[in-house]
Amino acid sequence: MRGISKRFPGVQALSNVDFTVNRGEVHALMGENGAGKSTLIKVLTGVYPKDAGEVRLGATLALPRSPKEAQAIGISTVYQEVNLIPHLSVAENICLGRQPMKLARIDWRSIHDRARAALRRLELTIDVTQPLSSYSIAIQQMVAIARALDIDAKLLILDEPTSSLDTHEVERLFAVMRKLKGEGIGIIFITHFLDQVYQIADRITVLRNGLLVGAYDTAALPKVDLVAKMLGKEREEIEAMPRDARAVASKEDRKVLLRARNLGRRRSMQPFDMEIASGEITGLAGLLGSGRTEIARLLFGIDRPDSGEIAIDGRRVTMSSPRRAIDHRIGFNPEDRKTEGIIPDLSVRENIILAMQGTRGWLRAISRNTQEAIAGQYISALGIVTPGQEQPVKNLSGGNQQKVILARWLASQPRLLILDEPTRGIDVGAKAEIMKLMARSCADGVAILFISSELEEVVRASHRVVVLRDRAKVAELSGEEVNTQSIMNTIADEENGVAGEA
Repeated sequence: MRGISKRFPGVQALSNVDFTVNRGEVHALMGENGAGKSTLIKVLTGVYPKDAGEVRLGATLALPRSPKEAQAIGISTVYQEVNLIPHLSVAENICLGRQPMKLARIDWRSIHDRARAALRRLELTIDVTQPLSSYSIAIQQMVAIARALDIDAKLLILDEPTSSLDTHEVERLFAVMRKLKGEGIGIIFITHFLDQVYQIADRITVLRNGLLVGAYDTAALPKVDLVAKMLGKEREEIEAMPRDARAVASKEDRKVLLRARNLGRRRSMQPFDMEIASGEITGLAGLLGSGRTEIARLLFGIDRPDSGEIAIDGRRVTMSSPRRAIDHRIGFNPEDRKTEGIIPDLSVRENIILAMQGTRGWLRAISRNTQEAIAGQYISALGIVTPGQEQPVKNLSGGNQQKVILARWLASQPRLLILDEPTRGIDVGAKAEIMKLMARSCADGVAILFISSELEEVVRASHRVVVLRDRAKVAELSGEEVNTQSIMNTIADEENGVAGEA
């Protein structure tokens, strides 16, 4: 791919990007959210038309106008979510849309033989006549790869293929990838798991904000340098940002509000320990996919843990649902405010009183006068810019929508506020207001769990920082340890600030 550019209304998604994959190599495509990875793959597979540049497969100019046309020339994609049909058999899924026919009928014997042959290529022997749903996610992933290879693929794109696999299943997939690499197939590997990249990839291409940062031999790129390139830093420039003057309480002085012990969920988050204290901001730092949101979902009861326990004020509690979390006065500001935060067609007033009304139940309705008073109080306190309380919240700017969600939880008088990327996609002024709001809430004794992709924000705001990598807690930093250098070295698994070779 040479000079690839793609623009959407108001957004330059890709700008003059080059990307090369060799025969018989695993090439990792890396970058944070919004880097342009998905857009580049969609251009390659014909989902989006490119605005500029050219794509060649071998020496041939490739102009796929759809995924089907991309498959016809040997480009196949296996997505993070297995896009197959569970109630059909394994064989039917592998041959779907290209079933061999005999005398105007489907040739079932040929289908079964062809499916078995495709799976043998992956060293997998299963009953291909059984429904796909009768097999594990790992086997379904292998079936998806077998289907992708059934078209005589030259280039295989694996988009987050390990996100739902355990360690043993990942090793099995990597063995298959090495086998395919040995057959001369080029593999694009998209993942957020750094350790896996260094385990399987021959080369790495990094994108950031729609631009090409560079392509590197994996063995020559230390992890800390990869992290720096993904986050837009130069290694020598990674220094601690000035922190707000804020005392960090000793363990003896802290009043622990919530304590998690060995809390984990299979395929989602490895068991971890964590303490969150009243009047403190605990930051979660890690690359996208490291487990930040997974922790938030476990603590707020959206996901059920497979192991461990949660205690509040020293007493064990069952966080079986968000309602239970709200009963314990926990609030959650989700990362995706558009689909998980605001109720777009409801008014600003209705969005603000939503959590408070939820705790009371609909039989104890908050009076209209009280609703208006509460909404007015928080619109004024948070500086929410709106023509009025009855304005549909979907008409507000992103920053003001974020403030409405914060107002909703502050109105419920939370003891713990979980903020997942509260400053993403909003302007500088709104960011500053939200950071000030966090500081005020903390001073009032509220415990805050703060998640942000911006390390400078985490460092500036947090008393303590829990560092995550590959869905596992790897360190907890406090005091002078809370600086950008230490966090990035920890994410990259480097010691004493010195990067070793991967």
